[in-house]
Amino acid sequence: MRSYALLRRALEAEVLSPHGLTFNDFEAIVRLSREDGMRLRRVDLAERLTLSPSGVTRLLDGLQSAGFVEKAACDSDARVTYAVLTEAGVAMLQELRAEHAAVLESLFRESLDETEVEQLAELLGRLPGVVETLCDE
Repeated sequence: MRSYALLRRALEAEVLSPHGLTFNDFEAIVRLSREDGMRLRRVDLAERLTLSPSGVTRLLDGLQSAGFVEKAACDSDARVTYAVLTEAGVAMLQELRAEHAAVLESLFRESLDETEVEQLAELLGRLPGVVETLCDE
């Protein structure tokens, strides 16, 4: 837990905060980028981010204000709304990817060699719920 907290804090301080983003903002953008049409029902996004409906609403309101996400209606069900990643959101993600990778590499290389990093990635990949990673692209 402590390692996770330290990694998250470093990523927020060095990569996300300078762009006005939180870790949850980043995770939402990444998740939307991986969906067909870069869109996801808001309720599904809330579940994947482990946020309450009101929490995801607040998060998406901020991302909408920044121009990274837009709201879209469902043609077949007026009760359903989608969060859709915009071109600006895609551009922001591309900008952040290199910085994100550099910070992680720096943090891991301080304590682990190449073989240990590969072993750690393989072991963590076995944990339940780890279907996708930020490093697979």
